[in-house]
Amino acid sequence: MYKLFIRPILFKFDPEKVHYFTFSLIRFLSSIPGFSSLFKAMYLVNDKRLETEVFGLKFKNPVGLAAGFDKDATLYKELSNFGFGFIEIGTLTPKGQEGNPKKRLFRLKEDSAIINRMGFNNGGVQKAVERLKQNNGILIGGNIGKNKLTPNEEATSDYEICFDALYDYVDYFVVNVSSPNTPNLRALQDKEPLTQLLQTLQNKNVKKLKQKPILLKIAPDLTDDQLLDIIDIVKQTKIAGVIATNTTISREGLQSENRTETGGLSGKPLAKRSTEVIRFLSEKSNKAFPIIGVGGIHSPEDAIEKLDAGASLIQLYTGFIYEGPALVKAINKKIVERV
Repeated sequence: MYKLFIRPILFKFDPEKVHYFTFSLIRFLSSIPGFSSLFKAMYLVNDKRLETEVFGLKFKNPVGLAAGFDKDATLYKELSNFGFGFIEIGTLTPKGQEGNPKKRLFRLKEDSAIINRMGFNNGGVQKAVERLKQNNGILIGGNIGKNKLTPNEEATSDYEICFDALYDYVDYFVVNVSSPNTPNLRALQDKEPLTQLLQTLQNKNVKKLKQKPILLKIAPDLTDDQLLDIIDIVKQTKIAGVIATNTTISREGLQSENRTETGGLSGKPLAKRSTEVIRFLSEKSNKAFPIIGVGGIHSPEDAIEKLDAGASLIQLYTGFIYEGPALVKAINKKIVERV
């Protein structure tokens, strides 16, 4: 129904406006008695065989919603009714910021892809914390970044602020240094500054009574040598794992008219490269740490490919927009069939 009736209507309008309209619609429908239960009945696959434990956390199923969809933790309860095993909120920054000028979100329909240059638009970490205080059992990841105006040499402080604020309200952390839409952010992926940043957060983490898993989200555009550096950094800092991958700056093979827009590309064109990165990290590290696979998952087969390449969990974003919530159910059913 979604792809036949709903998506064609939504895709006639500006994608960012549609995003907020859809949020309002889901929130409204979920407030009507019985609708949350209806969504769960339609999309949730309850099966013990889907349960998995990764970096010390128990996931009801391995299919999560990637960061960027519910940046401000405004709809995580309602979105969990669509069958996700976990929800990642953010990217959050210490101070609220508008992000980059609009228009900054583009559909590439011919490529089943999206280009975004949002620029970490969010209301600030404290506002998200207030919403997360209402959480009741949904497994939440907190994706954290730095403010646009914070220079790289002071970036660690921004990550620390978000880490401290979110600590009691998320189940795991994701350090985002791989978005292409904040000036110079990707320079933090270089070995020395990245090691220093992650070690600082880990030092705070180990002092806590209950430590939280810290993951690193990496770009798909890293070279093999840079990926080997990532493996060394994970080993040295003892963080819990890696999310592979963020959006790409590559435009190879695209057909859509607006393919030249600047920003990060997500969707089907990213599938092959993100899987390559997952497989490289898994094989070269000898499966030394868990990997969350994300990038171009538009079908159950895409999801299985990521898992077979070495991912322990997967996340959806663009595939959820193009294929609808039925994709979550289809993936989980496919996983059960393989058990």
